[in-house]
Amino acid sequence: MNFLKLFEKPDLVAAHRGDRSRQPENTLSALRSSIGKCDFIEIDVQLSRDRMPVIMHDETLGRTSNAKERFRDRKPWHVNDFSFEELQSLDYGSWFNGRSEPLLTLQQALAFAIEENQYLNIEIKDMSAFADDAEVVQTVITAIEKYGAESLVLLSSFYHPYLQLSKTISPVIPTAALLEHKKKDLLNYLRSLNVNACHLDDVITDRHTVHALRASGFAVNVYTVNDPVRQKELFAWGVNGVFTDNL
Repeated sequence: MNFLKLFEKPDLVAAHRGDRSRQPENTLSALRSSIGKCDFIEIDVQLSRDRMPVIMHDETLGRTSNAKERFRDRKPWHVNDFSFEELQSLDYGSWFNGRSEPLLTLQQALAFAIEENQYLNIEIKDMSAFADDAEVVQTVITAIEKYGAESLVLLSSFYHPYLQLSKTISPVIPTAALLEHKKKDLLNYLRSLNVNACHLDDVITDRHTVHALRASGFAVNVYTVNDPVRQKELFAWGVNGVFTDNL
């Protein structure tokens, strides 16, 4: 079964950055803790200064690592300003539970997905100020193809040029447009991107939008929905899945 087949199942639950209520987000521990609790796992990918794909949400390292202590003179600690070797030297777990956690790379996340037959939604963070769009997308897709993980992956982004490039480079990998604001002529816009799904901020999600998207053939997933009552309401509207911090 590929990722698009997964959307044929009702009431999907996505682990937002892994099981982040129990383990440090976007670490291998968070991914492993998600097994059996969700239908797919959402992670975030960025590139190091030397173009290695690493799993991290924030633009900066301050919140989820010990970069401020290890590299005091590198403020504001942008992920893209650090080499892969430097990123590997940091601890990504002590901030959360006092236990050290290593850097999670995209390659390690894909190896995990293959080993566990686990679906991954890989969000490509906007790095357009740091690297050429084609370089970013090609780097991510090359890693996916290296592991033969195309059937287990959905690519998403708030920076929509990445999605168009992804379809050009690898048409078989499904894509999803992340949206945090309402958009005029949404259906035609999504068609122009050639995406398979739309990931909506819960704040802008209403029954009419969900029905229109589903009727037009788009899968709809909503972030970040931690309230079980709201989850049920969204599923009743026809939403395919919800991203949640609470598994």
